Amino acid sequence: MRMEEKGQVTGKKKVIVATKNRGKLEEIAQLLSGLPYEVFSMTDAGVDGDIAENGSTFAENALIKARTVWNVTGETVMADDSGLEVDHLNGAPGILSARYAGENAKDEDKYRKLLKELSGVPADQRSARFVCAIALILPDGREIVVRGTCEGYIAKEPAGTGGFGYDPVFYVPGFGMTFAQMDEELKNSISHRGNALRKVLDILAEEAKKH
Repeated sequence: MRMEEKGQVTGKKKVIVATKNRGKLEEIAQLLSGLPYEVFSMTDAGVDGDIAENGSTFAENALIKARTVWNVTGETVMADDSGLEVDHLNGAPGILSARYAGENAKDEDKYRKLLKELSGVPADQRSARFVCAIALILPDGREIVVRGTCEGYIAKEPAGTGGFGYDPVFYVPGFGMTFAQMDEELKNSISHRGNALRKVLDILAEEAKKH
């Protein structure tokens, strides 16, 4: 079903997420489920090809992606750039998190490389945080950027089967488990993306009231 047809059937407003990552898209759709918006990927919206993420910060990369998709669609567009900052590695992998083990590396390749880099590092020196910057561009061209974080540690070994990316090795002490061991509701309630998205939700809720 084409995007326009889906929108007509549901009567909901469109939010186009500048990503091809299905895990990320599903996470965002879950968090937006209480609002009158329907979530589409950039592919659903007819935007193909890769977007060069050549910014130097998460916020810059999020804006680059959002502007590229907004210029094509003119719809409400949301783009996030997120990654893992490990203190012992001076903030790496940071904005290179997705490409840390190479362009076409699998999730396991990424976190295995990270574990190798931290081999022998004591537990109390493995502090890290997930960071998420979300750029929101509204149909009238207004641009808003928000940021969310979640503090934790890098575990010695992966644990859990949920989530994606570095989730199996990101341990949250307050809950005694990794992101990959959490159910979706718990993870969304504390995650970097969840924290940033709740700020976006407030903005979209206000926009929905205006129309």
